[in-house]
Formats: sequence, structure tokens, C-alpha cells
Amino acid sequence: MIVLKTDREIRIMSYACRIAAEALKKVGEAVEPGVSTSELNQIAESYILSKGAVPSFKGYNGFPAAACISINNEVIHGIPSNKRIIREGDIVSVDLGAFYEGYHGDNAATFPAGRISPEAQRLIDTTRESLYEGIKNARPGGRIGDISSAIQKYVEARGYSVVRQFVGHGVGASLHESPEVPNYGISGRGVRLVPGMTLAIEPMVNIGRHEVRVLPDGWTVLTLDGSLSAHFEHTIAITPDGPKILTVA
Repeated sequence: MIVLKTDREIRIMSYACRIAAEALKKVGEAVEPGVSTSELNQIAESYILSKGAVPSFKGYNGFPAAACISINNEVIHGIPSNKRIIREGDIVSVDLGAFYEGYHGDNAATFPAGRISPEAQRLIDTTRESLYEGIKNARPGGRIGDISSAIQKYVEARGYSVVRQFVGHGVGASLHESPEVPNYGISGRGVRLVPGMTLAIEPMVNIGRHEVRVLPDGWTVLTLDGSLSAHFEHTIAITPDGPKILTVA
């Protein structure tokens, strides 16, 4: 069931989203060679708690941390660790959420560690830009497939692939709500978009093929072919005037 939010609910949710966005920004500023993924996680958790919110991810289905931190060929759901040290040239995907007064905000971004290759930078840029292509097509009266198709076309036109096994989603009082928001699909198909819907749109883009695998830890998702992957995400609201990005720092 799709849960539509009132204007009041979206205002509350906007605060949760802003906390999540500010936490993500702070983590991104700390990404550099020599830093452990555990240190980045602590930055995220401390900031979220300091704002009177709680980390959405910590304890969710048993996930042990406040942020998912994934490096290079890790697509999503990387578990922070003191032993995982970021190196020069790595690309680091951070996904985190904040829960405030009954609502979640969810966002993600991929950050460079020091100097990265032109290939890695192009992947990051393409993934970020594909997110905004999807958001532009999240208009009332349209369909989920309009978002999905826009992302897929943008990514594939540049020679990359979109992950299909994991998708975006509705978000609100629950971290994952209906509907699913795939990063591939056909324009004009799928659930109709109406004001009051709140969605987490999150392209996951691989340099190589779209197939992925999950490590024995049950969480960390890697590209099957070992290629680099990037991830960007915003929580948005569908309004009568069009899409509104809520995860803004």
C-alpha cells in the first residue's frame, strides 16, 4: 500500500531529511586516504544523534551501523570496520538515514578519496547526473516508469549499466515503503505519481555489467565482474508543482 503524506507530515519529514543530508555532507568532507570506514560511521552517528534524531539504518534488519560505506566495486551495504582503511584513489559510497519524530530521511553519495582516475570521476558524475534526470521526471500524473526510464537511458547512453537487483523505494514512517522505484524500465508504465508520495530515488551504476553478488556477511553487495560502482540518492516529495528534493543540507 502506498502511503500519501499530508503537507504537515512532509514538513516533519523534511527535517529528518535535512539531518540526513547534513550528516552525509559531514561524512563526505571526512573521506580521505588513511581514514577507516568505522571513523566515517562514527561521524554520521554522532551528528544524527546530536540533532535529536536516530540513525535509520542501525539495527534495521540487524545492520550493525549508522551508515553503509562501500568502496570501489562494492555497490551498497558495506559494513563499517576499523580494519577497512580508505586508500588514495578509492571511491567511497556512503548511504545513511535519519529518523525524526516518526519519519525517515534517506540519502547517499559517492565521494573521491584524494586523486581518482578520470574513469572513476566520470562514473561518479554520470551517476549523480542520472539521479537528477530521474527526479526531473517525477512529475504528478506521470508514472514510476518515467523515472526509471530516464535514469536507464542516461546511464546506458554513456556506456554504463544500472543495477537491477536493488532499487529505490517509497520512504516515510517506514524506511522502505511501496512503491519500488527501479533504475530501469519503460516510460509510461508503473504506478501513477500523485502529490503526497515520498520516494527515495537511488541509481546504482556500474562501469561494467549490471550483475551483482552478496558477500557471506549477508549485506555487502559487489559487482559480479569486479568493476567500479557508484551510488547517489535523494528523498523527494511529489507535489502539485512537481518534485521537491527533501534531502538538502
